[in-house]
Amino acid sequence: MMMEPIQRALNRWMEENDDFKSRHESMKAMILSHPDISEFLETHPEIDEKEVDKRLNRLYEYMTQSIRCSDCKNYHACNNMLKGYSPILQVVQGEIHLAYEKCPNHLQYEKQAEKQDLMKSLYIPREILQAQFEDLIITPERRQAFNAVDDFLNKTEKALPEKGIFFTGNFGVGKTYFLGAIANRLKTYNLSSMIIYMPEFVREMRDAIRDNNVQEKIDAFKNADVLMLDDIGAETFSAWFRDEVLGSILQYRMMERLPMFFTSNYTMEQLEEILASSTKGTVEKVKARRIMERIRQVSTEVVLRGENLRT
Repeated sequence: MMMEPIQRALNRWMEENDDFKSRHESMKAMILSHPDISEFLETHPEIDEKEVDKRLNRLYEYMTQSIRCSDCKNYHACNNMLKGYSPILQVVQGEIHLAYEKCPNHLQYEKQAEKQDLMKSLYIPREILQAQFEDLIITPERRQAFNAVDDFLNKTEKALPEKGIFFTGNFGVGKTYFLGAIANRLKTYNLSSMIIYMPEFVREMRDAIRDNNVQEKIDAFKNADVLMLDDIGAETFSAWFRDEVLGSILQYRMMERLPMFFTSNYTMEQLEEILASSTKGTVEKVKARRIMERIRQVSTEVVLRGENLRT
């Protein structure tokens, strides 16, 4: 004798068990009273009661989850079966189906992650990467620098300017923080930026010679929408780094009309003298002048004054 199908046996058991049948009807009434389920069934009058009874488990799964993030504070706090996905009811060939789609919190999370990827850095402190334009301290001494940044960002709303800013000023006045604030604002325009701490960058490129991937690194720095070199002049360059690395990056960005930002404790004039002196003690004024001409092509010198904020 063949075994009776499980579903048929279960249905017969439910019919014979009044207590279970009562609880089942109560559960069914609760499910069907759910606003979204009620609206769904009204929208699809072709669905008969038999199909509803058959798919109560799917309807129950739907109603017990956070629908359109109604019960979730954010993506990380999602309590659904599939994190970041919201249930949706569908009708496929007359049957009720339960599908999942990315919820609003998930989409927002992806959008933020995508924007975060627009900002890259090399050896830059976390607090700098979190800097916001609205948090910049504005004093009369810092007004010129603030106005220059504000002007750059206003122009960026229409088109990326060809020139960035060369911030010069004393130690600790907040030059690097300005870079972080600018980079974060650029993300709202879907523009990529890269901030590089120059002393560590110089050391990394020395190591890259041994690894034979110098050109790969140079290409990555060339192609950011906005490139920022922090604390240029703090490290003595070799003639090779000045001409083959820095010179190559500057030449590319000048030809492509891509802006650059710099911070330095030196003025452009003082930096030219530093670039003329190599690690071997030679003085090469012509090559230093050529580098500075390119820097002037991609940035405008602005003095950032004020007290030392690190004390």
